[in-house]
Amino acid sequence: MNELQLIQFGYAGLFVVSFLAATLVPLGSEAAVIAMAASGFDPAMVFIIATTGNSLGALVNYYAGRWGRNFILKKYVDNESQPLERAEKVFARWGTPALFFAWAPIVGDPLTVVAGILRVNIVAFTFWAALGKGARYFLILAGVNFGLGQIAG
Repeated sequence: MNELQLIQFGYAGLFVVSFLAATLVPLGSEAAVIAMAASGFDPAMVFIIATTGNSLGALVNYYAGRWGRNFILKKYVDNESQPLERAEKVFARWGTPALFFAWAPIVGDPLTVVAGILRVNIVAFTFWAALGKGARYFLILAGVNFGLGQIAG
């Protein structure tokens, strides 16, 4: 079952897709958001549900990094200190606002895991990650509404 098949379950399907898309599961939520908005679902509810699901999925990654720190470093990192030092430098340079880009393809999900490994403040993590994810969905929905307005006009 793919992300577009899950939206047949309405808002609950959107929540599941958005949640899973924020974890390390290889799904994207953008197509589901666009399809639901174009199908007449309430854009405000699509925004709220997608942002909430995606933000909660990012928290799963954060806690996987936080609680599985030693396992992740031993299993997936050849030299424990070097990648961790690089991640610490990124957060030292950019701070928690870097988590605004937790929505970004390829780097977003690992960024949220690294934030957990580094034990970034959970309030700052939640704020920046949710802000970025919400901004992305807002822009997607604005684009859909603009596109639909152009078609209807």
